[in-house]
Amino acid sequence: MPSIYLAPMAGITDQVFRRLCFAHGCDGATTEMVSAQGFLTAPKDRNAYRFLLARYDDEGPLAVQLFGSEPRFLADAAARLTDMDLFSSIDINMGCPAQKVVGGASGSALMKDPALAARIVAAVKRATSLPVTVKMRLGWDAEHQNAVAFARCVADAGADRLTVHGRTRMQQYSGRADWAAIGQVKQAVSIPVIANGDVADGPSALACLRETGCDGIAIGRGALGNPWIFEEVKAALAGVPCAPPEYREVIDTAMRHGREMAAWKGEKSAVLEMRKHFSWYVAGRRGAAALRTRIHTALTLDEVEALLRTLPA
Repeated sequence: MPSIYLAPMAGITDQVFRRLCFAHGCDGATTEMVSAQGFLTAPKDRNAYRFLLARYDDEGPLAVQLFGSEPRFLADAAARLTDMDLFSSIDINMGCPAQKVVGGASGSALMKDPALAARIVAAVKRATSLPVTVKMRLGWDAEHQNAVAFARCVADAGADRLTVHGRTRMQQYSGRADWAAIGQVKQAVSIPVIANGDVADGPSALACLRETGCDGIAIGRGALGNPWIFEEVKAALAGVPCAPPEYREVIDTAMRHGREMAAWKGEKSAVLEMRKHFSWYVAGRRGAAALRTRIHTALTLDEVEALLRTLPA
């Protein structure tokens, strides 16, 4: 059966959210992206990196994702992270479209420089005994869609697997993911390819796999407020029914998410960080829009829970 992964998302895929997704059938996940240079130079006790690299013992296979544009820094960071004995692989971010990332010639900006991307992959491969994977896009913009040539370049440099988001950098997350273009990448390389983009449920997962021929799927935004998507996709692949969670289970899961976040970072931080998650858990339900405004003024998790339980089932 194809593997179903949780795609990395900055500010989202921390250890608490990942553990929920693993509990609902996720086969593997990736940390939020970590700056290679920042990791190497930051004080060891700096919370930002301590939180980014934290993982629970009961999580499944977890890749650590690095970004940067200097092969030496990426290699040194990969070596140190390998020595931590926490991660199953090293993933190199060559797909992030955020301006603060591409402005430093990292993320999807690397798709404009395949030669540099290949040097990065080769350097990281020499520095670690772990598998090295690459997250990429279709290209920089509609006029420069070089995904096939780019994929061959990093595969030849030693990448063990590719995850391809079916949009260009300039598209950000707009429009539709081009699954056919992902399929072209799959046909062009001999290493496994994971499809990413616009998988929101079981039927779309089946359609994506049919069109791309890929070895698996990485689900990002489809998992927001919906860790059950992994169970739904696996049920679709097996050809068996999968009932959606009842509202009570949704709220119980949302509050488990919040309380585990509070146990990790304290309730004040948890309430602030969880506002977006609570909104995703209730999205689409009658009264959810008005409820979001009230959630954003709540100061405790008990207040949030009382608000969430006011929505009709």
